[in-house]
Amino acid sequence: MFGYVEPDKPELKMREFEVFRGYYCSLCKTIGRNYGQLARLSLNYDLTFLYLLLDSLNSELVKGKSERCLVHPLKKRFVIFSNIITEYAAAMNIILTYYNLKDKWQDEKNIAGGTGYIALKLAYKKARKKYPEKCEAIEKYLAELNALEKSGCEIIDEAAEPFASIMRELFQFEHIEDDVQNKALGWMGYNLGRWIYILDAYDDIEKDVKEHNFNPILRQYQYNNDITAFKEKVKEPVNFSLTYSLSEVEKAYSLLNIEKNKGLLDNIIYSGLIVKTDKVLQGRGRENEEKSIQGPGH
Repeated sequence: MFGYVEPDKPELKMREFEVFRGYYCSLCKTIGRNYGQLARLSLNYDLTFLYLLLDSLNSELVKGKSERCLVHPLKKRFVIFSNIITEYAAAMNIILTYYNLKDKWQDEKNIAGGTGYIALKLAYKKARKKYPEKCEAIEKYLAELNALEKSGCEIIDEAAEPFASIMRELFQFEHIEDDVQNKALGWMGYNLGRWIYILDAYDDIEKDVKEHNFNPILRQYQYNNDITAFKEKVKEPVNFSLTYSLSEVEKAYSLLNIEKNKGLLDNIIYSGLIVKTDKVLQGRGRENEEKSIQGPGH
């Protein structure tokens, strides 16, 4: 359910792309340093965006240096210096990935999910020690989501609520002292989470039909054994829900005091999310799904 939040790369200026990749590489290196090299495989665009967004609320200049790494040993890349926000985003990345893999193993008996969940167990325990309250809140919402799935929830908005609440929890950062800013961040995270959940549900229709997995879109619109016709039938109402969520993301974003990286953030909010929506609705959502592991520009 992760990796949908990314820039519209063709519309980025070269400098903006380098900065985005600098945040990505910074987060990747922080995960490796704090939680082990294997944990770096868990990195995704959504948490890179969170890191970028939170760091853009302060006026400190973007600073970093060119470094090599295990993934790109021959060519140096610009890596932004880490800070308390990097540490937070790295921990949240580990926590969310751990729960996601655990869920895949428990619900689908997915071997990769089971292997990954076991491999990340120590990293998760370390991250949980740093942010126990965040973990408790996430577990509460995941339990609600699990209950909705087991009951066969037939209302998409209701099924999306727990994950939206998880994202709201992640976006509200304790070191942001301005209540108005934190509320705007929470509302932005909530609606982004809603968008991710619904988009992922549409993206997974074919897989969920084949594997007999729960999918609220299949339930609400009463799947009738013709995937092509069904996806075409539900495309318009799903797009309406996605567009509404993105409009609320934009409203919340407009309330934030962005001190730097505005061009890059504008690209993601006003273009990247829309491009990703269109790709998924056109059946091309998974064409670049491995990018969250390889990194931008690979």
